Amino acid sequence: MSTTIDPALVARLSGEFTALGVRMGQLGGDLDVLSAQLRGEVARAGNAVAASSDSAAEQAEPGAVSEVPRIGVGEVGVPPEPTGSGPQYVAGQPIPSAGPSSVGPAGGMAGWPVGARHGGPVGAGAAPNWAGPTGMHGGPATPYRAAGMPLSWASPTPGVPYGQPAGWAGAPGRTAPGWVGSSGRGGQFGPARAARVPWWQREGVISRVLAVAGVGVTLVGVLMLLVLAAQAGFFGPVARVVAGAALSVVLVGLGWRVFGRPGGRVGGIALVATGIAGLYLDVVAVTGYYRWIPGGVGLAVALGVALVGLGIAVRWQSQPLAVGVVLGAAVLSPALTTELMLLGFLVVLQAAGVPVQMRRNWPVLQVARTLPVVLAVLGMVALSGIEGAISGAEAEQRQGLLIAAIACAVVGLVGALLAVRRRPGDITASITIVLTALPVLAAAVLFDRVMSVSITAVLAAVLLGLAATVLIPRRTATAEVREHGDSAVGTTKVDPGSASAAVVPDGLVGRLRIARHTALVAGLTGAVALLQSCTIATGDHPRLLPTMLFAVGLAFLGVAAASRTRVAAGLGIAFALLGGLVMLAIATPETLALQRLADRNLDISTAVAAVVGLGAAAMVAWTVPRLPRCDDPALVTGVWISVSIAGLYYVLVAAVSLGVSLGGADGFIVGHSLATIVWMVAATGSLFYGLRRLSSSPAVAKVCLVSGLLVAAAALAKLFLFDLATLSGLIRVTAFLAVGILLLLTGTRYARAFADAAPPRQAP
Repeated sequence: MSTTIDPALVARLSGEFTALGVRMGQLGGDLDVLSAQLRGEVARAGNAVAASSDSAAEQAEPGAVSEVPRIGVGEVGVPPEPTGSGPQYVAGQPIPSAGPSSVGPAGGMAGWPVGARHGGPVGAGAAPNWAGPTGMHGGPATPYRAAGMPLSWASPTPGVPYGQPAGWAGAPGRTAPGWVGSSGRGGQFGPARAARVPWWQREGVISRVLAVAGVGVTLVGVLMLLVLAAQAGFFGPVARVVAGAALSVVLVGLGWRVFGRPGGRVGGIALVATGIAGLYLDVVAVTGYYRWIPGGVGLAVALGVALVGLGIAVRWQSQPLAVGVVLGAAVLSPALTTELMLLGFLVVLQAAGVPVQMRRNWPVLQVARTLPVVLAVLGMVALSGIEGAISGAEAEQRQGLLIAAIACAVVGLVGALLAVRRRPGDITASITIVLTALPVLAAAVLFDRVMSVSITAVLAAVLLGLAATVLIPRRTATAEVREHGDSAVGTTKVDPGSASAAVVPDGLVGRLRIARHTALVAGLTGAVALLQSCTIATGDHPRLLPTMLFAVGLAFLGVAAASRTRVAAGLGIAFALLGGLVMLAIATPETLALQRLADRNLDISTAVAAVVGLGAAAMVAWTVPRLPRCDDPALVTGVWISVSIAGLYYVLVAAVSLGVSLGGADGFIVGHSLATIVWMVAATGSLFYGLRRLSSSPAVAKVCLVSGLLVAAAALAKLFLFDLATLSGLIRVTAFLAVGILLLLTGTRYARAFADAAPPRQAP
């Protein structure tokens, strides 16, 4: 053995250490990629690995080193031994070799494209571990194995570098698993689907759950300190109140301190919410439980405490803090007092949220501050009503309940209007109008009829008036265009329902800026209050209820016809339908067919109701075709047919009711005979009108002709199926003669109209 230093051995050892350093750098990069994949950051990790490979290749010394191919993420490989001959690679990039045969014209490997990145195709998008065969992007044709490298270290598949799946070699359309190129051919990491994490393992969930549990347990502890300790006689009331207030203040201070530290947001919110709610409960105990201070003073102090807590929530931009303050105080306050003072404190919480509602879009807070007072008022109203029904006396504290209900409704309405001025799309604010109106409707039941009707009527007037300011155009009557020329002045009328009609709200209406959905909710709630007013007003006289419902429906339909407002028309049709259903329950088909039932259930009030209902039906037929986007022929025809059927029924009820009330023993028969004749008269009038409009308005003529024929068919069916068997004597003869004559007239006019419309025949 020679004792001299072999230069080839030194060069080989240097190459091995260089390759080892490169390999360690690649191993570190691969570990970083694996860690990034576990965190769902695959795309960024791929770029980091590519950068690591480039830096390692730049630091390698030029010499006889072996190729160290990249290993795909999640695959296993062992670095090959270096060699001193053949093409040499570092991190998949060709490097100059000592042998002249391995150097190309640009200083790289012979036959290797200039600018190839990581041994792959030219340009971005090549996979870091790519090495294709000759003829495919310029890669080596056979799997590389350095001299002296064990066979197990070589690439297992010919033409595929070590660490790359056997099914992919950089060909177009063949993508390596885990790689997505810029053109879909491979070359960089693609985003992997993040593993679904269970909810209890998500970031911040456990801390929030523990914080909420801590708030609840601490508030219960404060409540026990204020109430249960008094019952057990542990220490005096003053000490208990002072201890509760001191504990609450300490919690607020700790929360303020913790919130400013890293990771202390959840803990700070929980501590402050607990402290503010504890202070509120302390004020409730001093006012409602111990009665040490007057109610007005206690409510004012409670309002200040609530505003402080909600102000901190606004400052920290934390809806959970605001909800925690409100719900914590509202849920536990009934344990300290169940009298009317409780409703006062709940209304204070509701009012304290109004400024926050104006500045922040926190829908959960809106519901949290509204539901407690609504449920409390409804519950106390129900208990008072049950007690009054059992004892037979007037419900106690009904005045206080009414005041609390009105305060709740006022706060809810004002808060909703202020909120929609800032955020016109705030649907939750509109919903609070409905919720806060329920206590008023419930409290009105505790009073006598006059007072109850007055309460609900005032509520209906306020809400409907509010809706009318938006839903009904204010200035759509006339637009005057004055042209000063030759001292001539022209005036142009603008259709109120047209798009050119100017709607310019002024005064209070313009300053309110009420959203349309808010006006719609207010209108529907006002209609419900008006319905309750009608029901209570006719409590002892149910036969008057259809008349009132029809009258209200007529009023809404009149407004709709004048302003062409579909909302008003919908409300009018709804009241008309309700009136018809009540009328059908009073004057059933059996009642109209049997004289004994008609004598007992029908009177002059049902006749008046039927006449008003007939007017409401006619108003529906007049209004609907004139509404915007309601002129569809099918819709108009359906409305006319429905109105015709309803009109037949109302005419029959009115005739039979008048006959029973005014005709004596034969009134029932006279009424049915009169109803049949009126049906036929109506059919004749409809047919005549349709025939007259046959050439000028074919659509209107069609509707009138169809309706007239249906009514005529109904009159003939009643004449032969009912009147022939029920009527007798001269009355039956009169009915048949009248119907027959009308049919003859109608047939003659029908034939003449079509004869006039037909083209004249030419003489042969």
